[in-house]
Amino acid sequence: MKVSQWRRGAVALSKTDHREMASGILEVVLVDCKGIREKEFLVKMNPYVVIRYGNQECKSSVAGGEGKKPVWNEKFTFNAEYPGGEDHKYKLTFHIMDKHKISDDVFVGETIIYVKDVVSLGVETGKAELRRGKYRVVLPDKTYAGEICVAVNFTSNV
Repeated sequence: MKVSQWRRGAVALSKTDHREMASGILEVVLVDCKGIREKEFLVKMNPYVVIRYGNQECKSSVAGGEGKKPVWNEKFTFNAEYPGGEDHKYKLTFHIMDKHKISDDVFVGETIIYVKDVVSLGVETGKAELRRGKYRVVLPDKTYAGEICVAVNFTSNV
């Protein structure tokens, strides 16, 4: 709670900020990926995506054998609050992975989308969206590794 004070003559007045926590549902639509780099030459990739929002996590289905152009068209929901403090709390992280049957799954790339403005606007108006769009997939060294297509909607709890 933020408290600001000012003085008028000898009388101290205080004003308190009563912004209350609002909550809602953040819906993420995972559409597809294009141009993602395959790590193996002889076998097509079996990609899936791990989506994180705050301490919540969802996992897409495995797009078996779809290689560089997987299609999911899947929806995921996360609980969201506003205001929630630090900006990192409003970060959607997409980790693209290649599913392996015998060995550990392989990291393909990641995308980060900051959704603070969508959540903030949704709290004010009841609903807000980031229309379906393409976002760069990058490797840990920030080199380009393809693109991912997603849409984001926030609906406030009334």
